[in-house]
Amino acid sequence: MNFAMNMIEGMVITFTAVVGLIVLALIVLFFIDRTQTGDAIRRNYPVIGRFRHIFSELGEFFRQYFFAMDREELPFNRAQRLWVDRAADGKGNTVAFGSTRNLSVVGTPIFVNAAFPPLDDQFASSEAMVIGAGARIPYSAPSFFNISGMSYGAISKPAVLALSRGAKEAGIWLNTGEGGLSPFHLEGGGDLVFQIGTAKFGVRDKDGNLSDEKLRAVAAHERVRMFEVKLAQGAKPGKGGILPGEKVTAEIAAIRGLHVGQDGISPNRHREVDDFGDLLDLVGHIREVTGKPVGIKTVFGAQEPFEELFALINARGAESAPDFITIDGGEGGTGAAPMPLIDLVGVSIREGLPIVANLRDEAGLKERIRLIASGKLVNPGDVAWALAAGADFVNSARGFMFSLGCIQALKCNRNTCPTGITTHDPRFQKGLVVEDKYKRVANYAKGIIKEVEMIAHSVGVAEPRLMRRRHVRIVQDNGRSIPMNELLPSYNSLSQS
Repeated sequence: MNFAMNMIEGMVITFTAVVGLIVLALIVLFFIDRTQTGDAIRRNYPVIGRFRHIFSELGEFFRQYFFAMDREELPFNRAQRLWVDRAADGKGNTVAFGSTRNLSVVGTPIFVNAAFPPLDDQFASSEAMVIGAGARIPYSAPSFFNISGMSYGAISKPAVLALSRGAKEAGIWLNTGEGGLSPFHLEGGGDLVFQIGTAKFGVRDKDGNLSDEKLRAVAAHERVRMFEVKLAQGAKPGKGGILPGEKVTAEIAAIRGLHVGQDGISPNRHREVDDFGDLLDLVGHIREVTGKPVGIKTVFGAQEPFEELFALINARGAESAPDFITIDGGEGGTGAAPMPLIDLVGVSIREGLPIVANLRDEAGLKERIRLIASGKLVNPGDVAWALAAGADFVNSARGFMFSLGCIQALKCNRNTCPTGITTHDPRFQKGLVVEDKYKRVANYAKGIIKEVEMIAHSVGVAEPRLMRRRHVRIVQDNGRSIPMNELLPSYNSLSQS
């Protein structure tokens, strides 16, 4: 009996002490909030006002998991993410009962089914396409779907390893991004596209200028198949890459030529490129030094610059042309970008791609310059639309991030990514197991390719690159759809009319 009473008394004393500490803490917080001058809500509503900040921080997660419908979220909704997740797991992507997509939304692409689609023995798998036939070492690219630029630094070591091994497994290329060539890019054994950003990380001398010696060293790696001169990316046209100093480790600093903890800020353009003549000179120089195909990456803003570029190429001769042009859409993603640029600068890939394809074809450069589309193209319908609109290849970055396990936490720039993809904190990186994730990367790529081929067969062609704009209808504001070749006629159809 005495033991029970003592126990009860102890619990009461403990409870009283805890309540006392809580009350004391509330009084302290009340005093702090009432006397501070930086936050009006906390000053007027001490303690309680703090919940506004807590709920604001957690709001995006509550919306994602509890409130948003499958097709509501941005930048990617739950339906898009789940498709990638199922494909990456190697599971079937069949669904039941009907589509959850609102097919009356303006701009929705609808593919035109053929009356008599090819039978199983009447269609072919996608064929390899040569890029840079005039280079000393052309590249026969095996896949129309590939991994877009994500640099080591912006993403972690295990993420790069999983992507490089997955690329090898799926037979696709991996773009290094502008952070230079790391051992982890090479370790996977897949094909690589080396991106040269405006800071020339990985191929610059001590003064920050392009180094021919380092270019040759990179090109000496057999797996480096092409070089891409980055002019702009969709999330931040007119602004160079931004790698926060907290993500610049000793290894990353050594690869990029920075100091540990130094912000990796790239110029907003290549200093030696003042016009398209300079650009073609730079492309030609890199191709001559490396012997490999060289292209450019940019964002569509208006058609006049592309008209000027193609006219200059024809004036100089087709051999002066870049071997490929990657067109990124204004909806493209990045690890860190100013909001005005990510929201308001750069035209959507849906508008820009068909225009650039027409201008290239009108200039007679269709067979000389391959066109690569990039910018929020993560599901089979997106990729199929881009091929029908005029792209030869499609690149995706965020689709492959989802295959690695990205949950759209929107913390890419903070070094606190909970999935280990965009952080260099070992605590978070341990969650990304390369042996598992590289298989998901490969499965996702194979799933996209398989289902894009399925769409191609459904519209009546043998393989995806045979799709044309007439195979797609675009929903209008009156609820009806119009064939894309009427809304955005291709150059070939215009020239034949």
